[in-house]
Amino acid sequence: MLDTHARKYFDSIINFTAKSIADLGLNSNQVTIIAAAVGVFTGLLVYLDQFIAAIIVLWLSGFLDAVDGAIARLNNKESMWGTVLDITLDRVVEISFIIGLAFRFPEIRLNLLFMTVSIILSLTVFLTVGAVSEKSRIKSFHYQSGLMERTEGFILFTVFLVLPDFIYGLTILYAVLVLFTAIQRFNEASKLLSRAD
Repeated sequence: MLDTHARKYFDSIINFTAKSIADLGLNSNQVTIIAAAVGVFTGLLVYLDQFIAAIIVLWLSGFLDAVDGAIARLNNKESMWGTVLDITLDRVVEISFIIGLAFRFPEIRLNLLFMTVSIILSLTVFLTVGAVSEKSRIKSFHYQSGLMERTEGFILFTVFLVLPDFIYGLTILYAVLVLFTAIQRFNEASKLLSRAD
């Protein structure tokens, strides 16, 4: 939801950073890889109890992940490969974080399994709808917004680390919200794509 509706408030910062990084000679795919390389350290930092450092690294990775797309648009070099790379490496960062939680908080491993299943289901709907929409030429539906997008995920990941005493309930809340988003996207897809058939 925030990725879709709040992005306009940060576009000037993202675009300024994108231009500065592009002027250094880095392209969007290189920034995507740097964002992921930074982000994978979150899991290790969580495991080592370095929660503040983990939060900083997580958000730096997320910011660079927004900048990479801005660089692609700035250079007029948006590509399908860049999209695949970006989506894949985003998941690598999230997996690192979840693995870090699993080792640091073994008592919530079942919750983390529930979280992971919810994420897989939500992404399956999101990516499948995107692919089918392309074939159906429903361009407006290519990006399905939802209650839980990446920024909301990062906010809750941050809350996990700020309030670790409540992590059991927070991880269940996260999983339920992501599952709700999957259902929300599925219902939207059912209505729109049924009309397109």
